[in-house]
Amino acid sequence: MWAKLNQSMLEGNEEGGEGFLDEESDGFCALSATQRMYGFAACLLAGLVCMFLSLIVFAKPIKFAVLFTFGNLLAVGSTAFLFGPGQQMRMMFDSVRVYATAIYLGCVVIALICALLIHSKILTIIAIICEVCALIWYSLSYIPFARRIVSDLMFRLFDTEL
Repeated sequence: MWAKLNQSMLEGNEEGGEGFLDEESDGFCALSATQRMYGFAACLLAGLVCMFLSLIVFAKPIKFAVLFTFGNLLAVGSTAFLFGPGQQMRMMFDSVRVYATAIYLGCVVIALICALLIHSKILTIIAIICEVCALIWYSLSYIPFARRIVSDLMFRLFDTEL
């Protein structure tokens, strides 16, 4: 099964460069494609579990913010297993998504500051809401034309543009 997945992902690379799960890529410490898939799945699952557990402690915004933010970072960082950390950083700070990445990372820092240093429940909840919105906008940058469609929809519904 992994061989088929690896083959199909390698065939889809028209640029002739390194594949998404290419064995020769500078992946995570020269892990095999199967090991990288397992690492990706484990990191993504751990992130989702943290985000789910954060909902259990929602009444305590500080614990919620720390768990939710940690889960977010694990889920976003899980793709580093597939592409390698260097390629992940290049993709995150590509000219198409550099602003979305900066806003997302800024919201993560603000949420942690509000939770851990300021201890303000209201500010923490506001920062988490901003973090979720920034993560959605960042994620849309990986889908062709998705941000433009959402922006057009916002303009039509609310007479404002993102």
